[in-house]
Amino acid sequence: MAVSGWFVLLVLLGVVPLVGTSVVLGDAGDGAVYGALGVWLALCLLLGILDLFLAAPARRMTVERRPIAKIRLGQSARSELVLGNPSARGLRGMVRDGWEPSARAVPSRQRIRVPPHERRVIAVTLTPFRRGERTSPHVTVRAFGPLRLWARQATHAVPGTIRVIPPFHSRRHLPSLIAQLTEMDGRTHTMLRGAGTEFDSLREYVRGDDVRSIDWRATARRGDVVVRTWRPERDRRVIILVDSGRTSAARIDNEPRIDTSFEAALLLTALAHSAGDRVDCVVHDQRTRARVRGTGGATQLSRMVDALAPVTPELIETDWAALPGLVRNVTTQRSLVVLLTTADSPGTARPLLAMLPQLTTKHTVVVAGVTDPLLLEAAAARTDRDETYRAAAAEQALADRRRVDAAIRLCGAIPLSATPQELPPALARRYLALKASGAL
Repeated sequence: MAVSGWFVLLVLLGVVPLVGTSVVLGDAGDGAVYGALGVWLALCLLLGILDLFLAAPARRMTVERRPIAKIRLGQSARSELVLGNPSARGLRGMVRDGWEPSARAVPSRQRIRVPPHERRVIAVTLTPFRRGERTSPHVTVRAFGPLRLWARQATHAVPGTIRVIPPFHSRRHLPSLIAQLTEMDGRTHTMLRGAGTEFDSLREYVRGDDVRSIDWRATARRGDVVVRTWRPERDRRVIILVDSGRTSAARIDNEPRIDTSFEAALLLTALAHSAGDRVDCVVHDQRTRARVRGTGGATQLSRMVDALAPVTPELIETDWAALPGLVRNVTTQRSLVVLLTTADSPGTARPLLAMLPQLTTKHTVVVAGVTDPLLLEAAAARTDRDETYRAAAAEQALADRRRVDAAIRLCGAIPLSATPQELPPALARRYLALKASGAL
């Protein structure tokens, strides 16, 4: 049962004049005033009970939820409920769909009228501001009587879920990156010499070609000078390890570090798939949170998006010692291993640095992380005393990052850091550079 604001106003409509009369008359009129007050309250309760009796039975309402397709973070979706009234009394009331706050359901409450033995559809617009599974465990129906004083209320268990996948804003860089890959692969009309070590084809010599590419036996057979063309190696392995420990929960440029890591992982996966390489992705802290095996095909990126969507950072330290074993479980051949993590200070990077030599002895390793753009701005601003102190602190933090990068290079790995907007394309370009140099 629920009491409306109209019932409160009805009670006050009689109580306020009676209390005022009691103040004017004093003790002489207290008995009559109290008697009238009791009669008025009894009348109000009687009207409320009558109104409750005439209200439609909220518990007998049928509530169905239509399925919702998954959406990308920042997009909106429509959640629909079908309410049926099997009773002989028309329902006039309110419905509240219990979506969690991060789903940002608008409107949160809706007025509805359902005639007897009919059905109505209501819709809620969802614009989630957090990635993952957003849920609504129940729907609450409140049915008012004809006087709108009291209402019957019932909560129906109608669970609903919407999956919010990473937005993948960095896909806008994919066409230009694929164009670079195509040119590097030797498939453009300019017939540039592709870098790599796998033989592709023979063609006639043109001015500017490297004389070391001339195939003298083919030249002798054909009578024309011909050169070998090469293409980057294909069907190589790329292993992406995403750190989901406590440092990945920090928000940089209004985005968690782990979301930036996911953006970089998705862009690299799409590019590597175009290059013919196989990509495996593992999200790990103290345990493996998600794993996507590189089976190839057009569905791999979709499977990767679905696997990464529900993963959130854990406020625990990452078990770096377990990573070499995870890589061995994926493959034993030489691969490109990309660590998407945070290594800002020598203290926090010590376990990572201790583990790196186990990977770099067999694999090409890239350690990529996010740089806070506010840190770069603070280091450049020195107009007053306060900004100078902040600039000194920012310079100290940047110096710590440079020392960690130097230690990563000594371990045989390649450090890479950039702002959240620049990290995904920077990692993709580093991948292309490694393929062009034959390191992959």
